[in-house]
Amino acid sequence: MTSQQHTLLGHPAGLYVLFFTELWERFSYYGMRALFTLFLVAKTTDANAGFGWSHADALSLYGWYTMLVYVASIPGGWIADRWLGQKRTVMIGGALLCIGHAVLALNSVTTFYLGCLFIICGVGCLKPNISTMVGALYAAKDERRDLGFYIFYMGINIGGFLAPILCGYVGETINWHYGFGLAAIGMFLGQAVYIWGQRYLNGVGERPHRLTEAGPRHRTPLTQTEKDRIKVLIVSFALIILFWGAFEQAGGLMNLYASEKTNRKLGSFEVPASLFQSVNSFFIITLATSVGAFWYRRKLSGGEASSLFKMSVGLIIMALGFGFMSAAAVEHRMQGASSMHWLVLAYLFHTVGELCASPVSLSFITKLAPARYVSIIMGLNMAAMGFGNKLAGLLGEQAQQYGDLFIFTSIAVIWSLIGLLVIALMRPLNRLAHGAEDLR
Repeated sequence: MTSQQHTLLGHPAGLYVLFFTELWERFSYYGMRALFTLFLVAKTTDANAGFGWSHADALSLYGWYTMLVYVASIPGGWIADRWLGQKRTVMIGGALLCIGHAVLALNSVTTFYLGCLFIICGVGCLKPNISTMVGALYAAKDERRDLGFYIFYMGINIGGFLAPILCGYVGETINWHYGFGLAAIGMFLGQAVYIWGQRYLNGVGERPHRLTEAGPRHRTPLTQTEKDRIKVLIVSFALIILFWGAFEQAGGLMNLYASEKTNRKLGSFEVPASLFQSVNSFFIITLATSVGAFWYRRKLSGGEASSLFKMSVGLIIMALGFGFMSAAAVEHRMQGASSMHWLVLAYLFHTVGELCASPVSLSFITKLAPARYVSIIMGLNMAAMGFGNKLAGLLGEQAQQYGDLFIFTSIAVIWSLIGLLVIALMRPLNRLAHGAEDLR
């Protein structure tokens, strides 16, 4: 019996193995991310000492690190497509992540950089291939596929919700490296789940077949339909870069803004700045089903609901969230601190935008990419996220020169206009997809 024949709650049982593996992997990643810039800028003289870096240097490293984490998905996807298959490559990635997060918990500059290196390699092996495996659980034209990716995406965000609360609180209030260590424990749990669940992944992500014993399998040339679909995917990659370039201000500029320019007092209790990193995931957990159901009903009723349309709408909604950050920056200039509700409102809009754009981008690739290139194209998708993260770092650095208000307002206006432009071009873009998203 194959993994597709084992079902749980209407979906392949293997989906839930991948769900919990990704939940704990994202717990480790977002736990580390919540502490990253705060740790770097913490003074060396503090009781809970950091590296004492400037904001510009911390945001620069944040941009490079988060870019490389996702760009590493290109070789990770290539290794899976050509040699090891997705299943084995995910296993290797999980092992590298366990090592990386454990090393990051040690207290020295050398181990900090070494831990980051292992995490970059581990995410590169795991991220593109575990998403590809989710798509492989479903047959072509299976209408459950998008919902399956929404369920998988919930796992990402349960981990993303818990990590900043637990790792952030421990790291900020007790010891930075205890927080990093808690992230490591999460990754070990994720690897254990993946090893245990192999029985439900039979036939999914296996080593690629070879036509000869002499070398890798032969790859046939792309058809015209495949070439057209790749053109559409390139447009989606551009939207992904822009989306994450703005969205990832959460871990950089907005994280520092919450720490230094926001009134975080609730009576006598001061809310840890890293806790705001969990607001996005909280809204995803509470809103994902509603947003997914809205788009599903719209598609069934004949309304425009292509993945590119959703991504463009998501880009606009996310950009509008920066309008609240502009209001926060104005309030800070006038009163010396801004209210927490601006951050919460910004994260609410960012979340709705993310729910429109991000889960469908993963499903979109499994629909349009040629099967023989799907992992490497998923890797390119992750690399686009990486370039978006680097763009986020660059924008954060520019805020040191031009100010938060200028950066927040620029994102709100320019990103919205780009989203409207893509919506205006939907008809020709849908033609190039050649019906890949039709339910039947």
